[in-house]
Amino acid sequence: MLDFITWTANPILIGHPVTIRWYGLMFVIGFYLGYMIMARIFRHEGAPEKWLGSLLVYVVIATIVGARLGHVFFYAWDYYSQHPIEILYTWEGGLASHGGTIGIMIAIILFSIFVTKKSPLWTFDRLVIPIALVGALIRIGNLMNHEIYGHPTDLPWGFRFVTNIHGWINGAEPIFSLPSHPTQLYEAGCYLALFALLMWMYWKRNAEKRPGLLFGVFFVVLFTSRLLIEFVKNPQEEFEVGMTLNMGQWLSIPFILMGIGLIAYALSRPPVKLSFPNKFAEQIAGTSNKPSKGK
Repeated sequence: MLDFITWTANPILIGHPVTIRWYGLMFVIGFYLGYMIMARIFRHEGAPEKWLGSLLVYVVIATIVGARLGHVFFYAWDYYSQHPIEILYTWEGGLASHGGTIGIMIAIILFSIFVTKKSPLWTFDRLVIPIALVGALIRIGNLMNHEIYGHPTDLPWGFRFVTNIHGWINGAEPIFSLPSHPTQLYEAGCYLALFALLMWMYWKRNAEKRPGLLFGVFFVVLFTSRLLIEFVKNPQEEFEVGMTLNMGQWLSIPFILMGIGLIAYALSRPPVKLSFPNKFAEQIAGTSNKPSKGK
């Protein structure tokens, strides 16, 4: 039988000359890997390369703004309505994944109107693949921050987290929680499994030919796992104490229903044939359609 795990990871990776936190690093790694995955998908389909840079800008801004406003409006409006300038203090923490999801959805609709001139489902079906991976990395960042963990447990993989994290970073003796569910790892594992499923559906089953299918599967799997894991997660805000379903669960239900609707829609329609000028592949290969001069 395993002993309980006393988690003493420092949230700060590098303190000088600039502070780099694990949480921020996970975001950067996630966006980089996401960009590379989307580049591979665009190259595979021959989609215009210039769309990639625009998409990255839309998604990065939407993720940060949406996640921050989600926290402000869904979890802490009573406070921020009295201190509106602190809405800008993102370095103090306070991001909500549901808000980030809504922000990205709005951004992709705008991206489709102004850039691709295609149905938003085309972008959604491809973008959710790396987003699942990014979600897993962000939960690893939460683990490094000793935050968003679960109820006390006597299971052998329970983690004892530092509860006075800011004081501990500044030299105080650590105060540890009771052994608790490492819900960050539960969610990270679910999101990694979702990432693998979506990759398999795209590359092996041609699921991208049914608009809305990948998007729908993403919503159903991600938010169902989120809803279930919330049952063993500590309340994030005081007002959630005593609620049968907490705010995260209530916010997950519409996305699950939307996902079911998208799957039904996708499976009820015939597969579509995709066609793009092969601009991306030509630029990557350096005008590969020209005959070579070698043997």
